[in-house]
Amino acid sequence: MAVEYFEEFEIGAEYSTPARTITETDIVTFVNLFGFYEPLFIDMEFVKNRSLFGDRIAPGSFTFALCEGMTIQSGFVRGGMALLGIQDMKIPAPLRCGDTVHVKVKVLAKRETSKPDRGIVTSEQQVLNQKGEVLLEYTVNRMIRRRPAA
Repeated sequence: MAVEYFEEFEIGAEYSTPARTITETDIVTFVNLFGFYEPLFIDMEFVKNRSLFGDRIAPGSFTFALCEGMTIQSGFVRGGMALLGIQDMKIPAPLRCGDTVHVKVKVLAKRETSKPDRGIVTSEQQVLNQKGEVLLEYTVNRMIRRRPAA
């Protein structure tokens, strides 16, 4: 799935990352590292008795960071120069402890810029769990390195 240069992106192309199972340690580490100290993420009695979910879930920002990390690890943005913007982010379902997820990427558009060493690629990103449920989706614009002149 490695795509290194702007010219290699094809509109309509779809890619999937390898899957990864989310552990309680993953979620707790993120919550502690970034200070998400609200009952929904740190108080399991609250979660069991008063939340909408009944079991441990990850913050939406964890799901986003995981999506970006899995996308980068897969080699999809190897030639990335900058993350320019995110539009229309939706979180239709929570990421739960024990979910096995992968990221689906679809190239929507690409355009050259006034600078010859870069272009802009727009893609749709989705995080899907083992049941095929969409947990997170958004559209992203990335600045991607162009192939060097010969």
